[in-house]
Amino acid sequence: MLKLLAAGATAFFVTLSSTAFAQAPSTMGPGRLGQADLAKLTDERIAIVNSVLQLTPDQEKYWPAIADAIRVRAQNRDARLARIAETVGKMSDETANDMLRDRDPIAFLDRRADALTQRAQDLKNCGRVAASLPNTQL
Repeated sequence: MLKLLAAGATAFFVTLSSTAFAQAPSTMGPGRLGQADLAKLTDERIAIVNSVLQLTPDQEKYWPAIADAIRVRAQNRDARLARIAETVGKMSDETANDMLRDRDPIAFLDRRADALTQRAQDLKNCGRVAASLPNTQL
């Protein structure tokens, strides 16, 4: 049972990590997946975690809240990555001297703080959902 619990927890937290983590950059360009494709990928990842966990009927009734928390976090992550791609796209038109001359460290810190705040809210939401579960050994 302990191994099943460890495998389930590992699978749950792996789905929460970024899809781009530890991947080589693609030559296909930043717009290779649309919103529908990203949503389908997230749904497939959630289905994999659900099947690996092999939830009991008592646990299954709590699964929709967990799946929703994972979906919200994935949507917010995709939005952050889209904003980063947009920023990088704007910078690619500038030379290195222009970027250094026109940089705004305060705006950078504001953008970074906003991104970290959003990530923190997503993680708190996932924690809230997990904490609301009774002792189901999820």
